[in-house]
Amino acid sequence: MTQATAHFEEWVSVSHPAPQSTVRLACLPYAGGSASFFFPVAKALHPSVEVLALQYPGRQNRFHEPRIDNIPEFADQIFAALRHLDDKPLALFGHSMGAVLAYEVALRMQDAGMPAPVRVFASGRRAPSRYRDERIHTAPDPEFLAEMRALGGTDDTLLGDPEVLAMILPAIRSDYTAIERYQHEPGRRLDCPLTVLTGDSDPRVSREEAEAWAEHTTATSETKVFRGGHFFLADRAAEVIDLVARRLGGTSDR
Repeated sequence: MTQATAHFEEWVSVSHPAPQSTVRLACLPYAGGSASFFFPVAKALHPSVEVLALQYPGRQNRFHEPRIDNIPEFADQIFAALRHLDDKPLALFGHSMGAVLAYEVALRMQDAGMPAPVRVFASGRRAPSRYRDERIHTAPDPEFLAEMRALGGTDDTLLGDPEVLAMILPAIRSDYTAIERYQHEPGRRLDCPLTVLTGDSDPRVSREEAEAWAEHTTATSETKVFRGGHFFLADRAAEVIDLVARRLGGTSDR
């Protein structure tokens, strides 16, 4: 096994291999998220789109690995895992923190002289140039947990179990540290189409902040608004999957 193959298998989970697919879709989870969140997406898009779900260190099967607390290192590692996939087009889908990672990975593809992603889907996150003074990663546990409950996306029964919390909180707090300290590089722009997805009642992303993604590409950008909050992605899964399938020229079995 080559070093590149080992790195790919460490970072990427392929729950539904689709060797006959015409395009791959790399899915990057939100802060505290894991690869398994995207397994239903992989099933729905199979076999026309092969979904690669990124697994960050510090959770699930990578629980004992050192966590990463900054976006540049995250993006470098993900880029290294994906850069050798050159036999078919690649698209990127990221939700919340994952949207920023998708943007940064796409920039690294450009810098390496690789073909641009066929499309970047930026979900549940304001444009890289739109900042808020968020310091949840420094908050005491009760305040940190209140933020997680307010956003949704994490089962309340898990948040109420001290043993489970002791396992999952370090990775979530590390992810929050990474995204809340992130600073984009002014002047950098993608050269691929963008599809921006946002919830109409997301407390962390306004319509203007979502539409500002258009400033970060030289290609086309569209903004699609769904009913729901920060995790509209789960509540409107069928609608989101259908949109992704249409944009990638595939089909959905949902």
